[in-house]
Parts: sequence; structure tokens; C-alpha cells
Amino acid sequence: MYPLIRLAKTLLLGRRRSPLAPGEPSILKMMVWPWDCDLFMEVNNGRHLTLFDLGRFDLGARTGLLGILKERRWGLVVAGSTIRYRKRLTPFQRYEQHTHLVARDERWFYFVQTTVRKGEACSSALIRTGVTARGRVIASQEVAEALGHPDWNPPLPDWVASWADGDKLRPWPPNEI
Repeated sequence: MYPLIRLAKTLLLGRRRSPLAPGEPSILKMMVWPWDCDLFMEVNNGRHLTLFDLGRFDLGARTGLLGILKERRWGLVVAGSTIRYRKRLTPFQRYEQHTHLVARDERWFYFVQTTVRKGEACSSALIRTGVTARGRVIASQEVAEALGHPDWNPPLPDWVASWADGDKLRPWPPNEI
């Protein structure tokens, strides 16, 4: 089930936290609940991605993006992701979730999201997202202008650009259908 209570808490607390500019990190303090875990009593691989939604919503609230989305009737879409798992997170462990908007290209915004426990990275994901209007992804420049940061456009880190280029080579629709 989607963590609606955590989402509500994140959005409510986000209003009280300091505003962020694009490129500034959001850090959420979190705890592993038993229902986040699989049969091996560690956070389920899919749950990592679901919980990363919360970090992006916090960042969106604190940068003003969520207000702009509501005002303009824009939406959000995840267009791709890759994740690495390195350390287990088990029930009742406390950890931080770090969310960084690291770059954008003509269409997409790229986030790096990392779970951190006792100073060590446990998992880290690269997430490609877009803003939609009437079912189409709109130019990232239009979104940057709406946010009041039209000049925020750091270059894609090499590893992000390589991932994005590699993903373009993947056949769509998949050949295995």
C-alpha cells in the first residue's frame, strides 16, 4: 500500500521547513517500519523506490514546484530509474533519505536519491522525471522559468549522461513481448 500517512506528514512538515532552491538537497529523517520489509526482514526493493517518492515530494514542496503544478494543472511523471542496493535496512532502524536534483536536459530532470544510515549509503537511485501538461512532457526550461530559476541548468554529470544515452538504445516496445 502507498504510504499515504507518511506522504501527508512529509507535505505538512515540508511547509514548515526552509525553502530550497534547485540543486539544494532535501534530507528526510525516516524509520523502517515492518510493513516496508519483505520476507527477509529488510526494506523491499520496490519499497525503496516508493519511499524515494517522499523525498521528491518534499523537494517539490520546498522549491515551490508543487504549488506551480497545482496552479497550472501540470503533472509529474517518472520516466526512468536505476538503483543500487548495498546495505540492508531492517525494521525500526533510523536513517536519512537524501534527495538532490542534480541536473536537467531539454525534457527531463535528474534526481539522485540516497538512503544513509550512520554515515553510510545503503541504497542510491538515479531517477529521471518530467513535468506534464495535457499528457505531454513539457520543456524543462519552461518549468525552470516558472520556478524563478531560468538559469539553473548544470551540465549532466558524465555518469548520468551515459545512463541516459544508454537508455535510448534500449528497444521500445521491448522485443520480448
